[in-house]
Amino acid sequence: MYAERPALLDGAVLWTRTAVAGPAERRSVLPDGCMDLIWADGHLLVAGPDTRAYVPAEFAARYAGVRFAPGDAPRFFGVPAHELRDRRVPLGALWDGARARRLGERITDAPDPAAALEELVLRRAGDVRAPDPQLRAVVARLAAGRTVADTAEEVGLGVRRLHRRSLDAFGYGPKTLARVLRLQRALALVRAGVPYAEAALRSGCADQAHLARETRALAGTTLGAYALSAGVSANSDTPLPSGSRTTA
Repeated sequence: MYAERPALLDGAVLWTRTAVAGPAERRSVLPDGCMDLIWADGHLLVAGPDTRAYVPAEFAARYAGVRFAPGDAPRFFGVPAHELRDRRVPLGALWDGARARRLGERITDAPDPAAALEELVLRRAGDVRAPDPQLRAVVARLAAGRTVADTAEEVGLGVRRLHRRSLDAFGYGPKTLARVLRLQRALALVRAGVPYAEAALRSGCADQAHLARETRALAGTTLGAYALSAGVSANSDTPLPSGSRTTA
């Protein structure tokens, strides 16, 4: 079972998940430009930015995580995002191992591990520099469908400098980030029951075929399979009955 809510940290999401036996119940994690700090039954892990769908390999029964807003996590972990691209690593590989182990044990012993994880993130965030408003402006413009060239000009960065800063902040260049955010826009429309062709155009794809290619490339699935897993009738504006299993 999966649940999430806005975290107390600006722009972040706090989520929890209880593992369900059987590989058919696993949810693929789709690229979203974000990084996570994850507590998994006593272990603290860092999930780097993804460029493709990631299928978790279950090793714990309970999970809690904080998903940082795009570009915010590198200052928290002290590591450029591109070093963690498409990776899951123990927090102890980035911080002092003994310290990471103690933090994991403290969260495990707490009455509410998710709340304890959120408290850890808030304390740490107070000790590092604030989010870069220029990078947040980059995300906002790309998420709204602006081109990379227009974004670079509007935020006062050259295209090359924007690319370098994007590698450190997001794990990949602005063109890849724009593709990821466009796919997220399109799939949100699909989940809302918008027909594929309309979802493609409204999200900024050239046509439905373009959206289908991007879904295969980034999400590792077809539009029809994604719609069914999300509980939406294929290419329809009619949601499937409640109780349909939702997987990414």
